Amino acid sequence: MKQYSNAYIIGFAAGVCLVCSIVVATSAVVLKERQDRNKVLDRQKKVLIVAGLMEEGQKITADAVQQIFDDNIRIRAVDLQTGDFDSDIDTVTYDQRKATKDPALSRVAPENRAGITRLPLKALIYERVAGDEIELLILPIEGKGLWSTLYGFLALAPDTTTIEGLTFYEHGETPGLGGEIDNPRWKSLWKGRSAYDAEGKPAITVIKGAAGPPEDDPFRVDGLSGSTLTGRGVSNLVQFWLSDDGFAPFLAKFRAERSAA
Repeated sequence: MKQYSNAYIIGFAAGVCLVCSIVVATSAVVLKERQDRNKVLDRQKKVLIVAGLMEEGQKITADAVQQIFDDNIRIRAVDLQTGDFDSDIDTVTYDQRKATKDPALSRVAPENRAGITRLPLKALIYERVAGDEIELLILPIEGKGLWSTLYGFLALAPDTTTIEGLTFYEHGETPGLGGEIDNPRWKSLWKGRSAYDAEGKPAITVIKGAAGPPEDDPFRVDGLSGSTLTGRGVSNLVQFWLSDDGFAPFLAKFRAERSAA
């Protein structure tokens, strides 16, 4: 049997590694646009689901998703500190997550239990609209779970207090445990709950064990079996984005404008 020298073996292995790295790098570059488009499409689906315009697991083409989204959803940018709309932001190209990492477009977050370190100066909100009527407000939310950062959407009725839905589009929680935040049954338990108590403080929380129905137990949601820490993370991040450091200034102005109309 022919014996190969160490130099040959090392050279051959290096050549294989080089070819593989070129193939992987090329694939990443070629597929990046498609991957980015699929991420946008997935977020649009999640917005439509939490807005009640799509069902969980519904099979629908990308063009149909885009059409439903364009016909029913309006995206606007708000200043998190003042609650004012910012019409100078291009909501189509603005990337809120990238802005959070840019010191010029973000600020250090105050101490919080949601594990958020920086806040974008401007955030996007989604409105489900019918003509000029706003039927639903959809707020992007994020924060630490047990193993990962959770990214999702919280839907509020126009009263800004009644929760209409909750969904997550990206996380790395353990399947079957913390990953149960994706379970449609658990997500359905949020509908009809109250985001704020009588004093206007964020009050919704995930408890250990079972909560009552929304009309009897409006501020509590069933816990996730075997995943207390993920449930606590969900409570912390939802309360953070409902607070003065999150969307509370915007929601206060929204209520005031509706009352004055």
